[in-house]
Parts: sequence; C-alpha cells; structure tokens
Amino acid sequence: MSNAVANGLAGAGAGIIAQIITYPLQTVNTRQQTERVAKKVAPSRLASSTLLQILQVIRSEGWGGLYSGLKPSLFGTAASQGIYYYFYQVFKNKAEAIATANRVKGRGDGTVGIFAWIIVAAFAGSLNVLLTNPIWVLVTRMQTHTQAERKIMEAKKEALLKEASERNLIGSPTFQDGLAKLNAMKPLPYGTLHAAHEVYKEAGITGFWKGIIPTLIMVCNPSIQFMIYETSLKHLRAKRAENKQGLKTVTALEVFLLGALAKLGATVATYPLLVVKSRLQAKQEIGGNISLRYSGTFDAIVKMIRYEGLPGFYKGMSTKIVQSVFAASVLFMVKEELVKAYLVLAGKNRKVLQK
Repeated sequence: MSNAVANGLAGAGAGIIAQIITYPLQTVNTRQQTERVAKKVAPSRLASSTLLQILQVIRSEGWGGLYSGLKPSLFGTAASQGIYYYFYQVFKNKAEAIATANRVKGRGDGTVGIFAWIIVAAFAGSLNVLLTNPIWVLVTRMQTHTQAERKIMEAKKEALLKEASERNLIGSPTFQDGLAKLNAMKPLPYGTLHAAHEVYKEAGITGFWKGIIPTLIMVCNPSIQFMIYETSLKHLRAKRAENKQGLKTVTALEVFLLGALAKLGATVATYPLLVVKSRLQAKQEIGGNISLRYSGTFDAIVKMIRYEGLPGFYKGMSTKIVQSVFAASVLFMVKEELVKAYLVLAGKNRKVLQK
C-alpha cells in the first residue's frame, strides 16, 4: 500500500471519529449561520448561547435533532478526508521530489517552501470540493430542515392571522379551526432522499453544487491550516532532532495542540465564506421574506451587508471555533496514530516475508 493510500484511509477514519464527537456542535453552528435576522429585528429572538440552543433542540426535537444528517455527513467526511489526504499526499510527494531534484541541480536546500505547501493544499482541496459538494448540500438541508419548517409554519400562522383580522374573523370557529389544524401539523419524515429530491426540484442537478464558489474560495482554509500545521510540525521535529537527550518523536498531545493552532488560524480567516456557503445551501424559505433569500453568492453578500451588517458574517463563530478546532485536533492526532500503526504493521509484515 502506498503512503498516499495509507494517509487517505487514515484521514477518512480519523475524520469519522472527529465528526461523531463534534457533530452536535456542528448542527447548532449551521443553524446559527443560516438564521437570517434583519437589523431591525429584536435580538431577543435569537438564542443567547450555544448551550441554550443545544437545550432547545433537545427539548423540541429530542437528541436525534442534534444528529440530523449524521449518516450523509459521516459518508461525506470519509469521502472528503480520504480524497483530500490522498491527493494531498500525492501532490506532497511530487513537491518533495521536485525540491530534491532542485537541490541536486544546486537550487535550494531540498525542502519544500511555504508557498509550495499552499499550492499542494489548494490543489487537493479543490478536487475534494468539486467531488463532495453535493453531499454537504444534503447535510446542510438536513441540519436546518426543522428550522426551515418552523419558519414556514410561522409565516402561515401570520398569514392566517392577517386574513382573519382583515375580515374580522378572529375568535370565529373558522379561524380557530384553521389555527388548530396548523398547530396539529407535524414535520414529515425528512431523510437523505427527501433532501436530494427537494434540491433537484428547486434547482435541478446544478442545485447540488450550490455554494460552490465560496466553497472553492474556502480552499484557502485547509491551505492556511496545513501551512501552519506542516511548518510547526517540521520546526518541532527539527528541534527534537537537535535535542539528543530529549524526546525524538512528536507526541500525540503535541500533534493535537498543533492541529488546534492550525485550525484556529484558518477558521478565523475564512469564517465569513462559510456563513455565505451555508446560507446558499440551506432551504431559502428559512429567510422568512424575499429580502433575506439569495439567488447566488454575490446576492447573498450584498443582502447580508444591507440587512444584517458585517456581524451577520460572523454568526456562530465562537461555536465554530470550538467545534472545528477540537475536531481538527482529534483528526490530526488520530490520523498520525493510524499512520504510525500502519507503518509498524507494514514493517512487521516485511520482516515476516524476509524470513
């Protein structure tokens, strides 16, 4: 098995573990990002904290509400991490081979520069985005479905109340019957196939690539993340090599901390793009009115600035930082351990074959 395949499989396994651990935070964060509230709307309508929102979801939807869309998300995580790490390793090997060849020719010291790491991560990230975007569209729909249905139901009640008020029917049997029917309505079962049908019905096959522009731009997120991670890891390993009496290998805890540092920097830099992407991928009825619905990336940016101001681009960022930093730290730590385990097993198998 090549090191690219080993890294791909390790990345997929680590990604699944990190996703399961942090998924409730991810669900709440997506709902925070897609909550469209104009400047004139009272802040009291918003959840005051992540913990409060988690409790609200559990109370209204049960524990299952925190794991809406988990199955396609796990599949997407495995596919994304596998694809990303596979191509990242392929491009990394190529970059290292070029650096080595340049050293032989008298150009450079044989190490891969920071700019090269950015290019490697960007290529791997672009391929990952193009291949897996449909999965994340479905996950976003499933995470925000209950939220969207609640908005639609509120709009229907407001319309009923307005009509009854105009016709002086408030308190009448007709009004009470209509209101009772609306209150009795329960959300229909909503799974992956339902989400896929809804997306296709709304926008055809292109609907599965909604948010692709900000997502492709966000390729710089893992680029920044891996640049910080690889540079920090390389520096730490060099220090360990110089310290003959100390530890020679990087521990799992140190990898965890390096992963946290890398993801923190990348998340803060690219969060506004993540909010725009989530809003484009969510059901547009969640906006409540046409002024808060988006036809594309540019339209979303303009309307968010106009109706919500710059703070709208940073909704739920504190939740995202906790979720993404912890998930990335777990991912890096588990991935490195899985790769180490593979190398140990591969070494033992070679010895057995040589005997």
